Amino acid sequence: MAESVVGFLIKQLSTFLSQDSTLLGGFRPDVQYIKDELGSMKAFLRQAEAKEDNDSQLQEWVKQVREVAYDTEDVRDDFAFRFARGHAGGFIGRVGKIYNSIKNLKARHRISLEIKDIKDRVVEISARHQRYQSLYGNQERGSSSYNDLIQQLYEEIRQPVPPQVESMKGIRLSEFVRDFLKERRYILVLDDVWSQNAWETIKYVFPDCNIASRVVLTTRIADVASSSCLAFHDFVHEMKPLSYEDSWTLFCNRTFQSNDCPSNLEEISRKILKKCEGLPLGIVAIGGVLALKDKDRIDEWEMILRGFGGEVDGSGELDRIRRILLLSYNDLPHHLKSCLLYLSIYPEDYPIRNVDNLLDTWIALGFIEEKEGMTATDIAMRYLKELINRSLIQVKDTWHDGKLKECGLHDFLREIIVSKSKEQCFTTIATGYCTRWPDKVRHLAIHNFTDNPPLGFNSLNCFKSPYGIGRLTFLERLAHIEADSGKIVREIGKLIQLRELSITKLRREDGKELLYSLLRLTNLRELHICSIKEEETLDLQHSISPKLGFLVRLWLNGRCLGHLPNLVELTLHGAYEGETLCFKAGRFQKLQRLELMQLKRLKWIRVEEESMSGLQQFFIIGCKLMEGLPLGLQNWTGLKLLGLLDMSDELINKVQNLDKQSDDYQTISRIPEVCTGHWINGEWKTEIL
Repeated sequence: MAESVVGFLIKQLSTFLSQDSTLLGGFRPDVQYIKDELGSMKAFLRQAEAKEDNDSQLQEWVKQVREVAYDTEDVRDDFAFRFARGHAGGFIGRVGKIYNSIKNLKARHRISLEIKDIKDRVVEISARHQRYQSLYGNQERGSSSYNDLIQQLYEEIRQPVPPQVESMKGIRLSEFVRDFLKERRYILVLDDVWSQNAWETIKYVFPDCNIASRVVLTTRIADVASSSCLAFHDFVHEMKPLSYEDSWTLFCNRTFQSNDCPSNLEEISRKILKKCEGLPLGIVAIGGVLALKDKDRIDEWEMILRGFGGEVDGSGELDRIRRILLLSYNDLPHHLKSCLLYLSIYPEDYPIRNVDNLLDTWIALGFIEEKEGMTATDIAMRYLKELINRSLIQVKDTWHDGKLKECGLHDFLREIIVSKSKEQCFTTIATGYCTRWPDKVRHLAIHNFTDNPPLGFNSLNCFKSPYGIGRLTFLERLAHIEADSGKIVREIGKLIQLRELSITKLRREDGKELLYSLLRLTNLRELHICSIKEEETLDLQHSISPKLGFLVRLWLNGRCLGHLPNLVELTLHGAYEGETLCFKAGRFQKLQRLELMQLKRLKWIRVEEESMSGLQQFFIIGCKLMEGLPLGLQNWTGLKLLGLLDMSDELINKVQNLDKQSDDYQTISRIPEVCTGHWINGEWKTEIL
């Protein structure tokens, strides 16, 4: 974690030092020194962080590096805010510069003292770095993995290890193991292999003698499993969580030494079991804790349920599972540690449904390392997939095309991440029980405020578009920005790297200005438009609208639409006020997904031949006046999914009871999946016909 913080800061300081020397003034030498010293420590930080859990002195040094990096970043941001802003020209600009110079004299002096203080701290930290590097940096790695393997092999045959093994190194050791196995039949289990390199290194010691020997490899990393069986993919067995029935059986056997649970403890036991989410290690560990509790004291069991995280926090009887899961965390490269720690902001059992927002946040916080030829969003998605590949993030649900829809964390792992995040001052979580704030807060998460907020927390404000947003020329995603003036709509046209835009509170008169801005955004692929009022009609019928053909996804909440030939996804939310909607021949030929939502007057849909010939998914949602299935639905021959959600009971009954000889029945019987559903208690309850 400290390594990623320092790496991000070094990039910031490099940019900072490239500014006009007159702006930096006397700060430059000290800032340059801080950057150089932190740069020299960065390489050692990765090794130090891997060892810090077992060395309190090293842990304290890593903490000091992390804190000085945070403080340097804060001072740099303060300086940039006060002194690195532009001013207007002319007389007004000169007056503004004089005023700001007088106003910021004290601030400049204060920042100067803060930089000198940070430099002094860096000098001390650097001296300790030299001592630790000499202590840890030159330790001989040797060939311990082969030595361990040889030791275990000879224990199996009950013979002492030959004395010459002690003097062997590298290739000679591997040859010794290979010769040992060559004339024997064996089943060898390599448990918890961490990397593809580890497997590639050791696999050559296994002789291919065709004598029916087997090597079984276990790993938490999907890529390691697949790379070890390149020629035999069927040999990879992916372990799934235990079923609820098997989980309950294991829990009862471990906790009560039988298949039965006392009736007074069944309800609380099932609640505790739910926390384990089918993880055998977790069930066995928590069962071992509960087995020692008084079966007549239900309050002790409730305390375990309420303090589930505390039991994993290094102070309880579940410390073993903590150490095991920490291996997965410690094995992560520094950039993935930051991404994983950020997930500590989410409450327990919280489903992460807006994956795009998560990726954007990682990018904004500097967790994503640049790679030539790849966008920041693509790199962030690669990071997320790597965490899934390492079994640290769980896939909860996917879209029909296989894209990630929802993900989350196992409760055990989440508590460990929360503990690590707190230990490293990475995230502060404010809850209804929070009464004391730490001295410094890097990231703030607010959970479950039902009454008054904690002391020191006054308000939480949502922000409209800041002045000068058009200067953020590398911005790729801008969500839920309010079009509170035509000026904001014009500013958006400067964000030429935008790939996704969501803009709300648009008025009819904003239409033409919006289209001119959108024309400049040739990288834009996804557009969400929402009018200020439901009855407001946006004026998008200008001659330039056909030129927006680069759009792939469009979501409209309001009444507007132009001709957009490259659309792949289209959502119309209250965007049509007629009773009949006709899809003309030749329109939207690349469209794959169509959603019609809350079209309150719509009664009939008509589909002409050769209209949207590539459509695969069609949803009608909340159109209560619909009287029947779309006319000409059979023209969409490639349709794979038809969803009728939150529709009238009359229509659903009609569809469910179609005459098998009718044209409508023959049409929908050719669609692989037809579903109906209603929105109940915050989620869709669907039924497949």
